[in-house]
Amino acid sequence: MRTPMPHMIMRMTHMQSTFSLQCPPGTWGNSLQTGHNKVATRHRDWITRTHNSPSSKYIMADNKKQEKDFTKEVDALLPEAEATIKSGKLQDGLDKLFTLEKQTRNAADLASTTRLVKTAIQHCYDARDYPLLNSTISVLSKKHGQLKAAVQAIVESTISWLPEVKERDGLERWLELLETLRGVTEGKIFLETPRARVTLLLSHYHEGLSISGKAKDPKESLQTASELLSDLQVETYSSMERREKIEFILEQMRLLVAVARQKDAAVEKKEGKESLGDGEAEWVKVRVGGRKVNEEFLKEKDNEDLKLKYYDLMIQHALHHDSYLDVAKYYYKVWETPSIKEDVGDKGKAALEHIVYYIVLAPHTNEQSDMLHHLYVDPALLKLELHYNLVKCFVTKELMRWPGIEAIYGQALRKTPVFSSPKRWEDLHTRVIEHNIRVVAEYYTRITIPRLTSLLDLTPKQTEQTLARLVVSGTIWAKIDRPAGIVNFRSKRSAEDVMNDWSSDMQKLLGLVEKTWMGMNAAQAAQSRVKS
Repeated sequence: MRTPMPHMIMRMTHMQSTFSLQCPPGTWGNSLQTGHNKVATRHRDWITRTHNSPSSKYIMADNKKQEKDFTKEVDALLPEAEATIKSGKLQDGLDKLFTLEKQTRNAADLASTTRLVKTAIQHCYDARDYPLLNSTISVLSKKHGQLKAAVQAIVESTISWLPEVKERDGLERWLELLETLRGVTEGKIFLETPRARVTLLLSHYHEGLSISGKAKDPKESLQTASELLSDLQVETYSSMERREKIEFILEQMRLLVAVARQKDAAVEKKEGKESLGDGEAEWVKVRVGGRKVNEEFLKEKDNEDLKLKYYDLMIQHALHHDSYLDVAKYYYKVWETPSIKEDVGDKGKAALEHIVYYIVLAPHTNEQSDMLHHLYVDPALLKLELHYNLVKCFVTKELMRWPGIEAIYGQALRKTPVFSSPKRWEDLHTRVIEHNIRVVAEYYTRITIPRLTSLLDLTPKQTEQTLARLVVSGTIWAKIDRPAGIVNFRSKRSAEDVMNDWSSDMQKLLGLVEKTWMGMNAAQAAQSRVKS
């Protein structure tokens, strides 16, 4: 065995003396202490600090073993306290309840404590003494070592009174009680769900002020309503049901959309002047909130109402950013909903029409093309002749002359809310031009600019701009020779590409030769058998 070094012996001696000073004689800590047991020393110190902290006593209050049953004492006290209160001595009756409540709380008698605290606030409520009710709720909830279940009972009972208080005693008393509940539930994880419900009521109150115009500043009231709900991270609440979580998230998104539209409208009134007060931050939060929703959960039949509300909000977000493909996908999700799809005459038809409108408005991509072709072969689209023909124009690799499209579809489309906006009508014109350029690039290797402009019904400048945009996006390859006035749609091929094509062509040729030779041999064999 190695002999300890002198400096190690001094350190160990110092630790032993420190330990003997910190740990009182006769405690279990002394039984763990040895000259070399540093782990036990640290463990003992941590437990000592934890048990001596007030916060740990509050947290562990519900885990404390019940020391005594006060059921008989409570049964005897409740009628006595009630008689005292009925004689007009409310405070005296409450004092009797508080005295016994302290004993039951210290003895961890949950059932008796719950009965006493609920009785106390019930008497305050029956007496319509709201200042006393608010103070009683706050005091009982903050008692040292108060049991969590007792606090939950106080909060749940008070929440159940809110509708009656609002109807009978007015908004002022209702708001006071609401703020009391928010103060009691603040920072307590076991009360996160009641706090969220109370906050939702307060948020709706501020929103109502904004809508009714009773607020001094309606915009500020709406902002307050949104901020109240946005502060709640309900997606992390383990005590809240899944459906209720999504309802809260959708409410957050709805209020954010309302605030964003309000800010955007204020910016537009400034005649295009740059402003930091636009609603872009709110639109970003809407997108973040949308990602918190599990779309698989929305597919369940019982959640169709949430599904429709969710996709309506996502459609508004996508339209704000002119993301037509996303809008088409969201409408497709709506159309897949059984209740919508079965309603062929109204909602189902409207959803399918909007899918067509926004899929043709979306810029050309692989995803857009795939969705367009799947929609084209869907039997449900055949029932909408106008929309079927419009999709067919974009699917078929043929030129679409804009004057003809405008003459055939213009009158019907301009009546719809989608194309009533000049910008979307112009976007449709752009999609038609882009389709025509892709068709030209498919059939032409080279084409003169005057011929191309005549096919597209555009000016030379507009033609160049559209070509440049498609080349930058990678939709087509093109090169403009301005001096010669020629557009080249085929890139220069490398020697490797030429050899690969030649090799492929030779293999096809040799395959045809072999097939022909086998056919000739078979014919000759048949003739020889006939002659013999």
